[in-house]
Amino acid sequence: MLLSRYERMIARRYLLPGRGEAFIALVASISLVAVMLGVAALVIVMSVMNGFRAELFDKIVGLNGHAVVQGYGGQLRDWRQVLADAKATPGVTSATPLVEQPLMAGYSGRVEAVIVRGMNVPDILDNPTLNGKVVVGSLNSLKPGSGTIAIGSRLAQSLGATQGSEIQLISPQGPATPFGTVPRIVSYTVGAIFEVGVYDYDKAFVVMPMEDAQTLLLMGDSVGMIEIDTVDPDRVREILKPLTEKIVRVGELTDWSQMNAQLFDALKVDRLVTFTVLSILILVAVFNILSSLIMLVRAKTRDIAILRTMGATRGGLMRIFMTVGTAIGGVGIGAGLVLGFIVLMYRQQVVTFLGFVTGQQIWDPSMRYLTDLPAKTDPVEVAGIAAMAFLFSFLATLYPAYKAASTDPVQVLRYE
Repeated sequence: MLLSRYERMIARRYLLPGRGEAFIALVASISLVAVMLGVAALVIVMSVMNGFRAELFDKIVGLNGHAVVQGYGGQLRDWRQVLADAKATPGVTSATPLVEQPLMAGYSGRVEAVIVRGMNVPDILDNPTLNGKVVVGSLNSLKPGSGTIAIGSRLAQSLGATQGSEIQLISPQGPATPFGTVPRIVSYTVGAIFEVGVYDYDKAFVVMPMEDAQTLLLMGDSVGMIEIDTVDPDRVREILKPLTEKIVRVGELTDWSQMNAQLFDALKVDRLVTFTVLSILILVAVFNILSSLIMLVRAKTRDIAILRTMGATRGGLMRIFMTVGTAIGGVGIGAGLVLGFIVLMYRQQVVTFLGFVTGQQIWDPSMRYLTDLPAKTDPVEVAGIAAMAFLFSFLATLYPAYKAASTDPVQVLRYE
């Protein structure tokens, strides 16, 4: 929108109303602040939701893989052939045999439900989700036959266990006696305590060498599943379709979207609803721009008529008022982006402060899955938010600009 010199001068004058127009200036300032808060809220919430999904996806997939092949009856006996077929499938980056079983763990009179996961030691050490997440001890202490395990930090807190503590794992699959099956209780030493950042995992997971897990669960040489990673998790079904046809007789294949369908579908719906609601807030803020421009046009009716008699064109007047409105919206959008990025940068401190003020735990890991508040800003999404807010601001200027341009100077100045 190219403005002439006098149009820029008048637009600048109308952006800073005089003493008698303080109310118009107040309404315009409120409009600017409203747009700023709406844009900031949208950027903050969408970034947090993107970060929540990305972080949750990384942690879940990091421990469960993009897909798993589970044997019928909970055991995969011919797992070496399935493992070879999986590794030979184009698009598969890794395949890992696992033993996983829900059991009970006890220590010092306390009992907690746990999920025992047995993995090959090299796979434990190379797992990106576990690697670097050890808070006490070392994963190198996990060796077959050593009786050493690694447990989640929340589980350690619940049991009151530390590194070196001996906890008991209780399995219902014990030896048969004349009085029935006796639960199998085996003691293990805690060699490492990890914290992956997902509450449910840190609360329940017990990691041990696969050979020890097979012995504990009396599984012999069989495994429970094979975890598979691919080059593209969004195309996992397409990539693993040839493997599905090969393993149909020994087990079934389940991908990450099926294992966590309800969770990720809920996140998708929540994201859409949140974006819609916060977009309405920006629309309401833009209506303030509309009202302030209408008030400005009514206050400047005499000035507009004089400008028309001095040769100002209808198009020139429209450009002046459209510039005023879009300038308010543009400044509000810029301030909103800055505010949003500042809040995102210090989001954890903001959560801590709000918790201190309200006396409540704002971010409860037991309900939110993740330990810390995540955030991931999408530049394309931020640009879309800014473009949407600017478009709304521009549309709000059309009616007041049209009313200003259609002012009849003869009628206004008749009695002057």
